[in-house]
Amino acid sequence: MNLSAEHVSVLRGRTEIVHDVSFSVSDGQWLMICGPNGAGKSTLLSAVSQELPYTGLVTLDGTDLRRMKPRPLARRMAMLRQLSDLAYAYTVEEVVAMGRYAHRGLLQADNGGAEAVERALQAVQLQDKRRQNILTLSGGERQRMLLAQVLCQEPDVLLLDEPGNHLDLRFQQELFLLIDAWRREPGHAVVSVVHDLSLARKFGTHALLLSSGRGTYGEISAILTPSALESAWQMDVVGWLRSLGNVWQE
Repeated sequence: MNLSAEHVSVLRGRTEIVHDVSFSVSDGQWLMICGPNGAGKSTLLSAVSQELPYTGLVTLDGTDLRRMKPRPLARRMAMLRQLSDLAYAYTVEEVVAMGRYAHRGLLQADNGGAEAVERALQAVQLQDKRRQNILTLSGGERQRMLLAQVLCQEPDVLLLDEPGNHLDLRFQQELFLLIDAWRREPGHAVVSVVHDLSLARKFGTHALLLSSGRGTYGEISAILTPSALESAWQMDVVGWLRSLGNVWQE
């Protein structure tokens, strides 16, 4: 499995938000898209997921994603967004089951759908809240529910926009460990936007560092270097992170 972006640029109005960005992610890899606010991270992810128009080429196993119909594409790739517009009184289980739409035909049953929903609920530890109204969930519970929805989709590639948002430390740890275990399964890969550079360095195999819409891509140890981070953020990022870690060594 291989997802590749070649010379991708994205315009918002007349402003170029992403300029000539390329990357590739294959089986077992986790690509971390990092950069300061306004660098174009979420915009790039939305272009890769086919939600925004772009120039350049994005392919999955050599197929141009713009040539794929939505349902077949949804069987291969799933997107967990940073924010959700769900505003109706669905139950948790109903929302998770929406992830199965790509597997349902007009006249065909969704074989394995119930089992997939159950596995996803258990993976994010929401099986006891399956019948709860989603409008009563905390922000962290909603984020875990939406992750269950994309896991239920059973894709090859997960696209994640700030997956740790709204999560307390316990569930942030469990979430990243869960995603890390998932991407190690055959035929799986992850692309995620992250602000927490420590999480990016710990779990990522590769990184795309964006600054003012331009990107540098490679293995994570070669990209998230002290000098590159200082150039992107205009500060001593590594020194700051080390100083934060030192407060727990007293």
